[in-house]
Amino acid sequence: MAKGIPQLEWCIVRLGEDHNWWVAEVSDSVHWDVDGLSIIDPRQVDHIIELIDPLREYGFDSDLFERAFIPFRIAKDLGKGKVRLARTKQPLLESEEKLFALPDVIDEENGPYADFLDHITRLRVKQLNDLLDFEEKLTVDEVEDQLRESQNNDYIEGKAVHLFAELTAILDFMPAGHGDDDDEAEKSTAEADEADLPDVEEEEDEKMKNDASLKWDDDDEEGGDDDADKPKKADGDEEEDSDEEEDDKPTKSKRSRG
Repeated sequence: MAKGIPQLEWCIVRLGEDHNWWVAEVSDSVHWDVDGLSIIDPRQVDHIIELIDPLREYGFDSDLFERAFIPFRIAKDLGKGKVRLARTKQPLLESEEKLFALPDVIDEENGPYADFLDHITRLRVKQLNDLLDFEEKLTVDEVEDQLRESQNNDYIEGKAVHLFAELTAILDFMPAGHGDDDDEAEKSTAEADEADLPDVEEEEDEKMKNDASLKWDDDDEEGGDDDADKPKKADGDEEEDSDEEEDDKPTKSKRSRG
């Protein structure tokens, strides 16, 4: 924050429908515009710290991080999704308390937050060039162009870009054809292969239907029904019928139920 500008003492934040926190009111409304101003919650602060940890071996500057954000602690729950925050002097990287972090965006082009974005972008490019085998080295300009294109698309669609999303877009950046893109391609291929395979349960059902050893119950039940529908004959009647049939047959014998 530039010298001579009053420091924020408190702010009121609200939970948006996107489950992110947005600033609703500040103690210094002269220098701060709360329209579309987002703030990073403790959970998101922890995630960002995890993402920047691998960048330490590439020259990460902790002081730039601390200057880029104004830390706040929870002072009071106002209800209805609103919380009053009070400024604290605790450093974000060392504090054990769960803190909110407001990016210092009074000067969006040359302020401490803008310096921090430039810093982590350069480190992310250095990290990717070290970890991945590119035919040509990745440049900061290429990364910034891709990030800017994505942001412009969001603005065109009327989406409010939360600053947490802006940070993670840099810290998680992966050029096309690497990382998540490859994972998605492999996932799609696996899903296509699974679609070609018969359903296991359906296959087992078919085996059971065609298994002759499992049909005896049905055959007995069908046979039982046929016999039950026909009148029973005495033993003597059956013998008489058999003799009559033998006498009456011309050339071929008839099938007897006996």
